[in-house]
Amino acid sequence: MDSLIAIGTSVAFFYSLINYIRYVALNNSLIGLSGAKIPELYFETAAFLITFVILGKFLEAKAKGRTSEAIKKLMGLQAKTARVIRGDQTLDLPIDQVVQGDIIIVRPGEKVPVDGVIVKGGSAIDESMITGESLPVEKHEEDNVIGGTINKTGSFEFKATRIGSETTLSQIIKLVEEAQGSKAPIQAIADRISAWFVPAVIGIALLTFGIWYLVIGASLSYSLMAFTAVIVIACPCALGLATPTAIMVGTGKGAEHGILIKGGEPLESACKINAIVFDKTGTLTKGKPEVTDVEEFAGLSEDEILQIAASLEKQSEHPLAEAIYKYAEEDNVKLDEVKNFAAIPGHGVKGTVGKIEYYFGNRKLIQDVVKLGIDRFERKISRLEEQGKTVMLLATKKEILGAVAVADTVKETSKEAVEALQKRGIAVYMITGDNARTARAIASQVGITNVLSEVLPDQK
Repeated sequence: MDSLIAIGTSVAFFYSLINYIRYVALNNSLIGLSGAKIPELYFETAAFLITFVILGKFLEAKAKGRTSEAIKKLMGLQAKTARVIRGDQTLDLPIDQVVQGDIIIVRPGEKVPVDGVIVKGGSAIDESMITGESLPVEKHEEDNVIGGTINKTGSFEFKATRIGSETTLSQIIKLVEEAQGSKAPIQAIADRISAWFVPAVIGIALLTFGIWYLVIGASLSYSLMAFTAVIVIACPCALGLATPTAIMVGTGKGAEHGILIKGGEPLESACKINAIVFDKTGTLTKGKPEVTDVEEFAGLSEDEILQIAASLEKQSEHPLAEAIYKYAEEDNVKLDEVKNFAAIPGHGVKGTVGKIEYYFGNRKLIQDVVKLGIDRFERKISRLEEQGKTVMLLATKKEILGAVAVADTVKETSKEAVEALQKRGIAVYMITGDNARTARAIASQVGITNVLSEVLPDQK
């Protein structure tokens, strides 16, 4: 298209320029005599054609700029600096100055700067942006950490193993860039057609000029205008404006509704969609843990279980603790004073309320630390876990009192959206980095039967 536009506008412009120079030389006037129009000038033809094409390209660039926001957001996930131990000094260095083998300190609330292996300490890390795992993951010495993930609770030191373009997040950014820069198969066909179309149009235009000027005997002006007309009419300049405008409106409307459209090709093929794959965390679910169940096992009321659990968790830094504390706060549960509070890494917490010492945490805490059996309550606990919930148990040294279940809950609109798509005959899939049991539990709540679990970002 650009070749035809360039030839057509160039012929119109230079022919008009030569005519104008001749008119000025013969009439000694820069404007038409007595206000008359200078004949055979076609500057406006060239100007309007170029203006429309440039406007089209501007609108297309603007539409593409919207989709590039995805890459900018991914880049925003990267840490800008790292706290590096070198010799006896602890230095805050720009991320590009970190080298493999550096020991890096990460404090609570900070982003992990690069990929590496923990050498000292431990924490709970939010890896949802990489793995899709909705709940923070406990990390200890010799565990791998991923650059861009968020440290929730403890401080730790890790050894940098992958830096710069080698990190997991950089690889994801590269995948998105490659996806946005890729060509659809139809574009290759269009390129092959244009390789023949443009020379054919130029040949027909030259033939038209020759017939009018040499055979019919028309004037040079008329013959050149016939030549230009063939080129301009054959050129799909309307598409140069209409197509980018349609892309801009389509991608803009999609962006307003939270849908990222890579460009014209995906937009064009949207009408042919027969299957949709939804990510779980933050798409079908809210992306943050909430209390879903409170169970009593030893005569205490559910309110009393929640009161003791929330009192203990108020002093904890664990992400699940925040969910329990907020739930109690919303229910106006009065919290008790806790003495001798202590966190037990990887297990849970303990503390004294009144004169009784309570333990609150996972199965390991109750079985390995408190030394109580959970066989009597296994069925209830398993039932909750099969629904994709994380179960925390409340106990004293003598008995298990109850349980609190926490899960990443489904958005209110997810089931309705899935049903609407299924009614249109579209197959709906759910893909997640979460474990199979949690994935199936969430999928069943929204009516999805096709589930892909434990899928890494590059596999997505």
